[in-house]
Amino acid sequence: MFFNYVRAAFRFVSLLLKLGKGYLIVLFLFPFLDARARALEVQKWSIGLLDCFGIVVQVEGAFNFRGPLLIVSNHISWLDVLVLHSIGYCRFVAKAEISRWPVFGFLSKKSGMFFIDRQKPRDALKVMHEMSDALLMGEVLAVFPEGTTSDGVSLLPFHTNLLQSAVIANSPIIPVCISYKDRASNEQSHAPAFVGEITFVQSVWTTLVANPISAQVKVGAVSYCQDRSRKEWSEELYKLISDLMVSPSPFANPGAWEALDTHSNFRFKTMH
Repeated sequence: MFFNYVRAAFRFVSLLLKLGKGYLIVLFLFPFLDARARALEVQKWSIGLLDCFGIVVQVEGAFNFRGPLLIVSNHISWLDVLVLHSIGYCRFVAKAEISRWPVFGFLSKKSGMFFIDRQKPRDALKVMHEMSDALLMGEVLAVFPEGTTSDGVSLLPFHTNLLQSAVIANSPIIPVCISYKDRASNEQSHAPAFVGEITFVQSVWTTLVANPISAQVKVGAVSYCQDRSRKEWSEELYKLISDLMVSPSPFANPGAWEALDTHSNFRFKTMH
């Protein structure tokens, strides 16, 4: 345990440095970059932050980040955003409180997030139309339809309002399931959990102290609206993600490759 705390201290220093670097890049470099270059910086920054936590990302299935596309995923932790961003750039929908978080709030705004204020009933409608406009322009977006974080063992009921954006834009949806495992035992790791009374600071520290973790991302088959209502479509997506929680991705084959990212010591493993 003593070693874990020493390692956490080094990870924390590395995390502060990475956050500081990201803040400076966003402040001074972003104004001169086009959208593609900014997206690449967000992806590299996410990879670097995961490296600070000692997290390996494993992807099972085929992920194609070509828009228009809406990614629909379960939600366990604030790390989910970094995990998906490390695979490819997409714009997330997040609760308005995140925009007020120190440092993270500023960086989230600059990364292109949509923010929804749940205290304002009409805000969901406004964000949904902003999302549909973005999808019509060929962007890749991501939502967590549970509306909050869960324990990762089962899915919470879906809120379907934001899925209407894909209906309007006639955009395909990819269902995704994220889980966090102890790399040594492959058992579920609860360190990244951000549920109940756990604060953001507690979640960050628990993850820094934890044994090495793998973030496992299972990718389901692309789903299309096919003239269904958003409620009917949501029911199918709910089942697809629930199935991914207990079964391999439909695209998974035995074997894996592992490569060292050129921008950090972050290890990215893809399951084929």
